Amino acid sequence: MAKGDDAVRRKKNKAICKKLRRKNDSSTVSAKAAAAIAAKKRRKAGKRRMCQGMCFSLPSPDDPFNDHHGKEKFKRKAPGKKKLTTKEKVPHREESATKRENTFGGNISKKSICLQVENQPVIEVTDMADRCGGVQQRKCELSELPSKFVFLCLSSIENALHHGDAYSDGEDNILSVDTWGLEFLKCYSTGKDLIETSGISATTEQVAWIVSGVADTFVRKEKQGLSFASPFLLFLVPSQEKALQVRTVCKPLKSLGIHTVSIHSGATLDHQIQGLKSCEPEFLVSTPERLMELLSLKAIDISDVSILVVDGLNTVCTAGFADTIKSIKSFISSDPRVLVFNDSFNHMSIPMVRHLLNGSICRLSLSNTITSLSSCIIQSVRVCTSDEDKLLRSTEALDQFRSSCSHNSNMLYILRKDIKCNKLVKTLKGRGCCISLDSNTASSNDRVDSNSRSGPVVSAIDLEHLSTAEIGRYDVVVLPSFVPSIDTYIHILTKMARESVNGVLHSFLTAEDGELAGQLIGILEQCEQEVPETLQDLHHKSEMKE
Repeated sequence: MAKGDDAVRRKKNKAICKKLRRKNDSSTVSAKAAAAIAAKKRRKAGKRRMCQGMCFSLPSPDDPFNDHHGKEKFKRKAPGKKKLTTKEKVPHREESATKRENTFGGNISKKSICLQVENQPVIEVTDMADRCGGVQQRKCELSELPSKFVFLCLSSIENALHHGDAYSDGEDNILSVDTWGLEFLKCYSTGKDLIETSGISATTEQVAWIVSGVADTFVRKEKQGLSFASPFLLFLVPSQEKALQVRTVCKPLKSLGIHTVSIHSGATLDHQIQGLKSCEPEFLVSTPERLMELLSLKAIDISDVSILVVDGLNTVCTAGFADTIKSIKSFISSDPRVLVFNDSFNHMSIPMVRHLLNGSICRLSLSNTITSLSSCIIQSVRVCTSDEDKLLRSTEALDQFRSSCSHNSNMLYILRKDIKCNKLVKTLKGRGCCISLDSNTASSNDRVDSNSRSGPVVSAIDLEHLSTAEIGRYDVVVLPSFVPSIDTYIHILTKMARESVNGVLHSFLTAEDGELAGQLIGILEQCEQEVPETLQDLHHKSEMKE
């Protein structure tokens, strides 16, 4: 056979094999033919599709429509117990939502449910309500949580501060999780006047939280249909530099409808008068002297101010503007809420603080130092020559209290059982005081029910009952016989007068208390209180005896 015939044969066989492979391959056939071929193969193999199984299963009570085709319902394996993180405080969302609705009478946005602070647990609505106590108060405690508008204001301010690098400490802080800000909002929601007792002026972060909280209050009142002819917030600052700093923080709120005007001596008076005529600001930042000039010219009306913030009070008083602040407050005919930043613990600024804060107050500070906790409490120390002198001065303190106290003020005598005080107990009982002593010092007949009295309450307890007594509601505390240890004195000083700036701690010492005179002088100097010469003499005599 010739060579050419072999080549033709191989080519022909190759074509035949290719044709046979195409015939056996179902992918080359139509979809209908391929489905028939696949069904035939499954039938020969003893396998059927789920739809074909319907022919071989019947409905049952558990599956009346034969949805499962005679097969058991698929059951997933129960997952193990998952460890809850700090963000997953409630295991069931439906239960937590029902609990929130029953507690607060409405739905709450998820963004306002939990707040997380660095290195602190998550704050929930129920936790915040339990902190303040009382089921009846929980409906109003919802305002303690930052609203969406507060977060929006903080976000706008934070973006602007990051862009301008205006943070007070030079670090990138997150305003929404600032510990002081959350504490401020908790105190602000009580509706009381506030005093910041850290002894410093307001920082940039603190100003951001203040203006955000006030802006939220302003928006809420506008939604209620209220209108304001005067600025809603009056922010008094000690200098032009601080006015510009506060203005920088408030400037981002302009996009949210909150307009701020800054008034200081750095601009001409005519220019500021024209600016006030062209706009009606919601927030007004000013130094006391320039604002007083505008008020004397009747260029601005502050009679309807709702929030008054005084920053750097001691600096303002030291500069000689204490009377100016008093005059400015007299121009406000309404009863504004007041927030005071006292940048010193000097006892000379206490009269001005008491002029601004008349009613019940809320102390705001993250510091646990003695100076911060005892802010605005006058420590009156006297050295007595005899027991009769102590009795006389103790009764004089009672007369002074009753002649100058307000209706909500309370007075407390802390007596010592180891020192005879029968005369003082009898005197206090005769003047209608509430005595609460054990049988060794006073009989049960000496106890007077304070509920039968109206007006200020004067009580007396034994020193042993100090740990269980609620001395925070007493503005004036008298120690007829000085306490045996300085730690007890510090405990009384830092726990009394928690809701007032009218705190006075009277201490009467004798020659027997000379050992504690040096430590007491150290506390007085630390708190920038006046140290009597008689106390220094007592300390020197005690050192000479040693």
